[in-house]
Amino acid sequence: MRLPLVRKIQFGFSAVLAVLLVVGSVAYRDLLASAHSERWVQHTHEVLEHLATLQSAIPNIETGYRGRALTGAETSQSSRASLALVEHEEMTLRALTVDNPGQQRRLATLAALMEQTIRLDETLVRLRQAGGPKAAAELIQTGQGERILQQSRAVVSDMQVEERGLLLQRGADAERRRRQTQAALIFGSVAGLLIATLAAWRVQREFSRRGRAERASLESEERFRVVLAGVQDYAIFTLDPHGTVISWNTGAERIKGYKAAEIIGQNFSCFYPQEDIDQGIPQEALRTAAANGKSATECWRVRKDGSRFWASLLITAARDASGNLVGFSEISRDMSERQETEAKYRGLLEAAPDAMIVVNQAGKIVLLNLQAEKQFGYHRDELLGQEIRNIIPEGFAERLIADGTRTAAEALAQQIGTGIELSGHRKDGGDFPIEIMLSPLKNAEGILVTAAIRDISVRKDAEKHLLKTVGELKRSNEELQQFAYVASHDLQEPLRMVASYTQLLAKRYTGRLDPDADEYIAYAVDGCNRMQALIQDLLTYSRAGTDTRSRREISSEDALREALTNLRATIKESGAVVTHDSLPAITMDDTQLVQVFQNLVGNAVKYRSPEIPRVHVTATKNAGNECVFAVRDNGVGIDPRYFERIFILFQRLHGRNEFTGTGIGLAICKKIVERLGGRIWVESQPAKGSTFYFALPQGEVP
Repeated sequence: MRLPLVRKIQFGFSAVLAVLLVVGSVAYRDLLASAHSERWVQHTHEVLEHLATLQSAIPNIETGYRGRALTGAETSQSSRASLALVEHEEMTLRALTVDNPGQQRRLATLAALMEQTIRLDETLVRLRQAGGPKAAAELIQTGQGERILQQSRAVVSDMQVEERGLLLQRGADAERRRRQTQAALIFGSVAGLLIATLAAWRVQREFSRRGRAERASLESEERFRVVLAGVQDYAIFTLDPHGTVISWNTGAERIKGYKAAEIIGQNFSCFYPQEDIDQGIPQEALRTAAANGKSATECWRVRKDGSRFWASLLITAARDASGNLVGFSEISRDMSERQETEAKYRGLLEAAPDAMIVVNQAGKIVLLNLQAEKQFGYHRDELLGQEIRNIIPEGFAERLIADGTRTAAEALAQQIGTGIELSGHRKDGGDFPIEIMLSPLKNAEGILVTAAIRDISVRKDAEKHLLKTVGELKRSNEELQQFAYVASHDLQEPLRMVASYTQLLAKRYTGRLDPDADEYIAYAVDGCNRMQALIQDLLTYSRAGTDTRSRREISSEDALREALTNLRATIKESGAVVTHDSLPAITMDDTQLVQVFQNLVGNAVKYRSPEIPRVHVTATKNAGNECVFAVRDNGVGIDPRYFERIFILFQRLHGRNEFTGTGIGLAICKKIVERLGGRIWVESQPAKGSTFYFALPQGEVP
């Protein structure tokens, strides 16, 4: 971690000061020890000086007592002075060597010898006075005095030797202390100089780095200011710790209306409405940013001209390397357009005929319309902020939530364009059928999902009614079909009896009665024949398309060939020419295809023109995976007005005198084709022939 420059300087000076303190302490201790040693050296010199004085005074004492022994004179003043000097020096030496027991013992010995010398002197004086010079001389000649003096000198010499030894020792100790002090001072000076040099080098290096960094920072700040100056959509400016504006960009000038010279130095509270200023909201925003690092909100702002606009604010606290607050930065944006868009969006939601509910990433309802209130029975305030699971079945409600368990791509891919039917939960606890569609949207707040919910209760009731009606209709059709089959079948027996007897009457009595009777019998026979044909066709129609046999792949050429076989008498009678192209294999029931071909080709031969009937059958496949068959003839043709009518049951375009038939054949074809999922139509012009088409869907064989 890089230390600040001030910390580095403080650290360098602290290190130098610490070294100097240590060195000074060591030097001071050595100086004290050296001074102590010097004092002991001086003390030893003083002791030696006093010993030298004592040594020189002892011979004077000897000379004095010898003179008194020879002359008999009283003790001289010089002798008394020598004795006093010896006593003084002895007392001084006792005081100086009080810490040396050896010297104290020697001084005691010397004192005893001096006492003996004084007693010997007194003895010599008494002998001289009593026995004369000869007696004194004899005592002197004994050498007792000389021995005492020699012993005294020896004691003093021992003391001098002791003190000289101490002098050498203390001198060496003082010299060692002096050298230690000198070394400590030199080391401290060198260490301090090195540390100071290193600190100065680091400071110089830091200053150089700071200079480069400051230049780079100035260049970066200049580039940043240029970038900020070019930002038009955001107001970006900085504040000091008290909220005073200290910088201003072009976007701020555009949004708020102030030029930089007008606003710099002013407090940013002027951007707030007066009621917010009275409540202390600007200062509270700064306190929040200082405490939490930033403060984000949306509120009203005031421009220079006094107009208000809705703004999104982000106030961020700025701190130095030490963590001290140095100011704030504010980034704000005019949200008036978004507010208008939201108002329009809310208007669209309210105008929607279905319930519209917007859910955020946490699964909370953030927006709903009046229809949602009506459908679910809640007041708007009761649903806002609530879980979507309260009104949507659990298990599906999770699809509306774009939380952290899924990526944004997965959440955005959950769009459901077609309605899914579910059950909604009302406030009163009741459930009702709904149809829901989802539409996710990614915005600045995350991923929101809009759910369009439609109450399908009426539709469900209608579906139930329709199912019931279809069931009844199916049952009715089945009954009607059964009735038609039974009726046509049961009618054939009495009709066959009537036809047989009318034919018998015609055979026996034609020409034997009057002409009117013959005509009446002919009418009766014709009516019976037509009735039989009609009943047979009704039976065929009721059975058409009801064959439950499974469909299979068949040859359409074989089906056409079988139909032509059934029509060979009609074709031979009319002289018709029937041709066909190569026909494909298709998937269906062969009996029904034969019936369609037989009706279409039979009609082509029946409704012929004076020319020889010519019929041609083709087949093609279209893009819709259908096989389209065409039956083309050169007959009388059909007026386009009757294209739809001819496929209706019992609808005929010609009288019975022109063409025979019951008007059921094309209705049978239409029923068969449509039951197979196909279609049938005609293209024709009167006197120009007709082309009947029918298309059958082709898929895999079941």
